[in-house]
Amino acid sequence: MPFVPVLHAEWIKIRSLRSLVGGLAAVLVATVAFSVLAAADADGTDPLFSVFFGVSLGQIAAVAFGTTAVSSEFRGGALRLTLAAVPDRRRWFAAKVTAIALPVLATGLLTGLVTLLAGKAVLGADGPSWTEGLRGAVGCGLHLTLMALLAAGLTAVLRSGVATLSVLIPFLLIVSFVVGDMSSGVADLLPDRAGQVALHSGPYGSVGPWTGLAVAALWAAAALCAGAWSVRRRDA
Repeated sequence: MPFVPVLHAEWIKIRSLRSLVGGLAAVLVATVAFSVLAAADADGTDPLFSVFFGVSLGQIAAVAFGTTAVSSEFRGGALRLTLAAVPDRRRWFAAKVTAIALPVLATGLLTGLVTLLAGKAVLGADGPSWTEGLRGAVGCGLHLTLMALLAAGLTAVLRSGVATLSVLIPFLLIVSFVVGDMSSGVADLLPDRAGQVALHSGPYGSVGPWTGLAVAALWAAAALCAGAWSVRRRDA
């Protein structure tokens, strides 16, 4: 089966699951809501991060979206039915990843723009410049997409949404901060912290904004490669 029909089929799966549609909505709502709260209490030291503070929580919704989209294939023999229709496992996994990435990217960019507008409305003249803010909005969309793909790849390896969330959520909420307090050099290379460098006004850590996103992309690529290998080699 050609790639486009496979992609269309995967997109139908995603939009037909209410939990996935709700996950995309949660990315927008959580990011904007917590960003507005942070901007209202900002101290002015980093206006850009004050505007995009909510991404730290919005990324959890993005992780949940990527995890659920893949883990649904491992329940009730769904993957066997999928592979009966699409025997080429690499093509199916590529379509699945694309069907995850595109809506998250669109939602992430929209989230970044809405968050920027809301943050500037709250901070007024103390907010970031439009140039800086648009960089943050693009970084927001890319970071959320990479976190969703990281979760998707890990889920394909673990074959369990519960196991994936049990690893990633504590990592995002606890481990990353503990490592950051102990060794900032190591923490700068963790996927969540590296990807969010683009959301800071000035230099933050040992990597720059786009370098940080590149580091996060390497983490996501590694997870997806491991996921593709697992899908190809292991029984459905």
